[in-house]
Amino acid sequence: MLTDPLFWLVAIPAVLITGISKSGFAGGVGGLTVPLLALAISPATAAAIMLPLLIYMDFLSVRSWWGQHNTRQLWILLPAAIVGIVIAYLLFDSLNEAYLKAILGVVSLGFGLYGLVLGDKSQATPSATIGRLCGLTAGFTSFVAHAGGPPLNAYLIPLKLPKSEFLATAVMFFAVVNWVKLIPYSLLGQINEGNILISILLAPLAWLGVKLGLVIQQKISDRLFKKIILILMVLVGLRLLMSIY
Repeated sequence: MLTDPLFWLVAIPAVLITGISKSGFAGGVGGLTVPLLALAISPATAAAIMLPLLIYMDFLSVRSWWGQHNTRQLWILLPAAIVGIVIAYLLFDSLNEAYLKAILGVVSLGFGLYGLVLGDKSQATPSATIGRLCGLTAGFTSFVAHAGGPPLNAYLIPLKLPKSEFLATAVMFFAVVNWVKLIPYSLLGQINEGNILISILLAPLAWLGVKLGLVIQQKISDRLFKKIILILMVLVGLRLLMSIY
């Protein structure tokens, strides 16, 4: 990997994109990272390299958004997400990657189009049960491909939280989820010296991406911000569906 130009060609933009997403901006666009890296390396290795970087980005992001999160929503989402992580760990050897991408792609594309068409006309507020289902799905897909953004957004966006509260809740959610994922990733042997070395080399790009995301946050309104997220959910959904073929 260290001497493979293709790996660095995809790794540099992938880590920058993820850093921007981890600052809270761009929602599920970070879910493109593993598929992008998988152009050069195996998806399992890509996920393993990204996990330490995600935890580092979480540290930077949590410091910026601490105290602004919605505690009630985290209590709804996080226990279900941990169950999703456990399920993904138990099924790791038998997961059908194409099938998983199809489900995630349909969810992301469908909700993105729904939000763009109806916008604020929709008054439906998702129940706690829907929140737990989205949390479970986010935990599962986050374990497999660090792609928990679309199911999390599917629950949080209709709640119409203030932008800072929405962002802080998403940041805190993934900070906890990524720490939990360290345990099964280690048990599966995906955290090793070679992967950690690559993660360390990419860390400065992770820092830069988070800082860029925080700057972008201050330049846009709540309405524009949510529209951008919905558009990106459509793009993420299309990208995941296209990657199956």
